Amino acid sequence: MTDLVSVNGKKMSARHTKTVTPVKDTSPKTAALPSKQKKRREENEEYLKNKNVKAFLDTLAKAEGGDYHAKFGFGWARGNWAFTDESTHPGAGHGGTITASGRYQITKPTWKLQCIEAMGLSDFTPHTQDLTAVEILRIVHAIDPLVEGDIETATRKAAGRWEALPLGPGQANRPLNGHPSGQLYMPYDEVVITYKKFGGTTK
Repeated sequence: MTDLVSVNGKKMSARHTKTVTPVKDTSPKTAALPSKQKKRREENEEYLKNKNVKAFLDTLAKAEGGDYHAKFGFGWARGNWAFTDESTHPGAGHGGTITASGRYQITKPTWKLQCIEAMGLSDFTPHTQDLTAVEILRIVHAIDPLVEGDIETATRKAAGRWEALPLGPGQANRPLNGHPSGQLYMPYDEVVITYKKFGGTTK
């Protein structure tokens, strides 16, 4: 004998009932987000294998004077401005407000956007820092010129995010509010020499 269930006041056989998602269901869908983050992460892993991208990251690190375990103030401010906990972004350094940290001096807001949201990563290990730097280069449209060996275009675009880079040959770094930023930067000729020293090629 078939069990009967009540549906809208009517008796129906249990085998005729099933749970369905309403057609007008407008609730947020998040199922695709992890796969999107995974895809982005995998793409960045591939970019990281490119010799030009790797050479530019090494050049950028040299220009920034950073270290994988550096906090703002590392190397010049009094005190120990280094961190050992790689499980998350270390936060502010010297002065208590500026959060530029790691090899590429990535700020906490940038880390949240380009690391957590873009790739689903929540740590601040050296490899994650490298991947985050690649993500930033993609965001500023510098990655394709780099792969092609167009170091001038790549440097100009990356300089919009990193003040330690010049805007181009014979130019200083980007101005801040219309005025020179005051931050030291690597001259363009030195950028090219350093980039080539680290194995990068130009077209």
